[in-house]
Amino acid sequence: MLKQNYPNPFNPLTKIKFSVSQKSYIQLRIYDVLGRLKEELVDKELQSAEYEVSFDGSNFASGTYFYRLKSDNKIIDVKKMVIVK
Repeated sequence: MLKQNYPNPFNPLTKIKFSVSQKSYIQLRIYDVLGRLKEELVDKELQSAEYEVSFDGSNFASGTYFYRLKSDNKIIDVKKMVIVK
């Protein structure tokens, strides 16, 4: 399960929480509005648990971005976040 980042909008730091129900290969990535990969936050196998990842958007322009959680190569959820500078 992927939760909404907090705070949102943010400048420059936010936290993204997600949970893994069973041992899985997890990818958490940030994309711009054109669908271009901007940053990879998680790319590894994780155990069943709750996780929290910090994202530093100081090198990103103001605007809307999307973060996507994949588990074992299946898209679980996509959420929107806004960076305001």
